[in-house]
Amino acid sequence: MTITIQEAINAIISAVPSAPFQQTVDSIKLGDPSQPVRGIVTTFLASYEVIQKAVQLDANLIIAHEPLFYNHLDKTDWLKEDAVYQAKRQLVETSGLVVWRFHDYMHSMRPDPVFMGILQALGWQDYAKFPDLTCQIPPVTLRELVDTVKAKLGIQTLRFIGDPDMECKTVALMPGFPPVEYQVGLLNQPGVDVIICGEIHEWETSEYTRDAIRVGQKKALIVSGHAASEEAGMRAMVPWLQERLPNVPIQFVPTATPFQYL
Repeated sequence: MTITIQEAINAIISAVPSAPFQQTVDSIKLGDPSQPVRGIVTTFLASYEVIQKAVQLDANLIIAHEPLFYNHLDKTDWLKEDAVYQAKRQLVETSGLVVWRFHDYMHSMRPDPVFMGILQALGWQDYAKFPDLTCQIPPVTLRELVDTVKAKLGIQTLRFIGDPDMECKTVALMPGFPPVEYQVGLLNQPGVDVIICGEIHEWETSEYTRDAIRVGQKKALIVSGHAASEEAGMRAMVPWLQERLPNVPIQFVPTATPFQYL
C-alpha cells in the first residue's frame, strides 16, 4: 500500500514514547509531504552532497539528525540573499524532496539510539552500563583507546587530552554536543577515566580536563567530532524504521566530516 511522506513521518513519531512534543525542532524543513513516499535516506546532516545522493537513489524523503540551514532552529531570515542557501534550497525543491529532521524525538528514546549507534560501532555492547552511559572496557592505554576509536569510527585524526600511557578502564560516551555541565559532570563521576564526546567549546571541557590533570587527577578527554559520534546512530536507525515502514526502501547515506588535515 502506498503511503504519503506525511503518513510515514506520522508513523515514526507515533512510535516514539511521549510523542508528539509541543515544542521541537523535528519538523519538515522543505518539501511537499503530501506526495507518495518512494524511498527514504537517513543521514547525520543533509549536506548538498547528501541531497544529490538521495536524488540518485530515487529517495524523496531525507531524514536528517541535524539542521538543513546551518543553525539549530533552521532560521533562514539571515540567509535570504545568500547564494549558497538559495542553491541548496533550489536543489531540494526542484528535486521534489522533503527534508525532515529527526533529533528531539530520537534523543528522547531510551536507550538513546545515538548512544546505541556509537556503542555498536565501537563493539562495546557487552561493556555498557545504563543509565549512566559508561562502558567498563578491558584495560588499555589512552593511546590504544584513541587508536581504537579512530579505527572503529573511521576517523583520520583525533584530538585528545591526557597522558597517552594512562590506563583506561571506565569510558563515558557522550556523542553529539551535550552542555559542559553534562560533560564535566560525567567526567567527575568516581572511576570514570575518560569521556569520548563529539564536540566541545574549546574554553570549557577541554580546559577543565587540562586543569584536572594539573591538580593530580587521572582524567582524559577524546573529541571525535560531532558527525563521527552520531552518524552510527543514524545508520542504526534503518532497521528500526524498516519495521515501521516495511514497504519503503530505506538507506543510510553518510555525511562525513568536511575537514581536511595537513
